[in-house]
Amino acid sequence: MTASAAARTESMPLPEKTISPLMTFMFAAACGLVAANLYYGQPLAGPISQSLGFSPAATGLIVTLTQIGYGLGLLLIVPLGDLLENRKLVLTLVALAAIALVGAALAWSPSLFLLASLCIGLASVAVQVLVPFAAHMAPDASRGAVVGNVMSGLLCGIMLARPAASFLSELLSWHAVYIISAAIMIGLAVILRVVLPTRVPHTRLHYGQLLSSMGHLALHTPVLQRRALYQACMFGAFSLFWTTTPLLLASPAFGLTQNGIALFALAGAAGAVASPIAGRVADRGWTKLATAFAMALAIVAFFIGHVSGSGSLLALITLTLSGIMLDFGVQTNLVLGQRAIYALSAEHRSRLNGLYMATFFGGGAIGSALGGWAYAAGGWNLASWFGIAFPVIALLAFLTEREK
Repeated sequence: MTASAAARTESMPLPEKTISPLMTFMFAAACGLVAANLYYGQPLAGPISQSLGFSPAATGLIVTLTQIGYGLGLLLIVPLGDLLENRKLVLTLVALAAIALVGAALAWSPSLFLLASLCIGLASVAVQVLVPFAAHMAPDASRGAVVGNVMSGLLCGIMLARPAASFLSELLSWHAVYIISAAIMIGLAVILRVVLPTRVPHTRLHYGQLLSSMGHLALHTPVLQRRALYQACMFGAFSLFWTTTPLLLASPAFGLTQNGIALFALAGAAGAVASPIAGRVADRGWTKLATAFAMALAIVAFFIGHVSGSGSLLALITLTLSGIMLDFGVQTNLVLGQRAIYALSAEHRSRLNGLYMATFFGGGAIGSALGGWAYAAGGWNLASWFGIAFPVIALLAFLTEREK
C-alpha cells in the first residue's frame, strides 16, 4: 500500500482528503483561542502576585508552571492523537482548559493558582492535536498551505494574548481575563463538537508502546532532528526578543506604559502573514531556499534592533520593524518544518509533532532565561548579541545539509 493510500484509510468517515476554507478557518481560530491561554499570565504576573500574596521569588512560577504543563502535555498527551479518536480528544482538552481557567480565576491561594496554571498548560496542547488533524484532512498537494493557514491563527493567538490580557485587566480585573477565556473555551467546545469530523487512527499500540516509540522516532528520524534543531534556535531568538524588549521599552530610555508595550506587541502579530506564504512555498518544493531566507531574516532583524539605539521615535520604529521581521522568519521556519515532518508518515504524525514542538519549546525556554540574564547583566546590547547568535547557529547547522 502506498503512503497516500495508507493516509486515506486513516480518517473515517472521510473517504477523500478534503478540507474547506471555512473548516481551515475554524481550525485556525480554535488554535489561536486555545494557544492564547498560555500567555495571559505573562503581563498579569504582577497583579496576580499582589492579589494572591506570592513572594517575589515565587512570582516567576506563574508563567513557569504553565510552560511546564505545556511541555509535559506535548510529550504525554499529544501522542494520543495517533491512538485516540481525534475529535473526542480535542473536545476533552478544550473542556479541561475551561475548568482550569475557572480554577485560576477563583483561586484564593498561590498553590491553587499554580495548580490551575499547570493544568492550563496541559490542556492547551489541544492546539497540537488540531494541527496534525488539519494536516490529515488536507490533500498532499496543498497540505503546506493548510498547515500554514492554521498556524497563522495560532501565532495570532500567541501575539494578541498579551495585549488583550493587559487591556482587559486594566479595564476590569485579572480575574475577568480568565473568566472570559473560560467562557470562550466553552463556546469553542460547542462549535467544534458540531463542525469537526471524526478521525479514528488505525494505530494499535498501547499507550506505553506509543510513548516508547517516540524515543525511536527521535533517534532515527534525521529530518525531525534537523528541523527541530533549526526551530529550537529560531524560537530561542523569538523568546529572547519578546522577553527582553518589554523590559527595554519600560526602561527610562523609552518609558512606555503597559498599554504602550501592549501596542508594541500587537505590531508583532503582523508576522502571522508568514504562515500561509510559507505553506505555499513548501508545497512548491522550495523548502531549502525558504529555510535559508527565514534564518537570514532573523539575523538581520536582530542586527537592526541591535544598532537602532534607544529612546528616539526612530529607534522605536526600528525596533518594531525588527520584531515584525523576526516573527516573519520564525513563523516561516516553523511551518516549513511542520510541512517536512508531516510528509514523513501519516501514522506517526501526532508523535512527530509532539517531539518537534517539545524540542523547540525547550529552545524557547532557554532563550527566555538567557535573555533575562543577559539583559540584567549587560542591557539590550548584550541580549541582542545573544539573539543574533541563535539564528546564526541554525543557519550554520542548515548549511551542513549540502554536504550530503
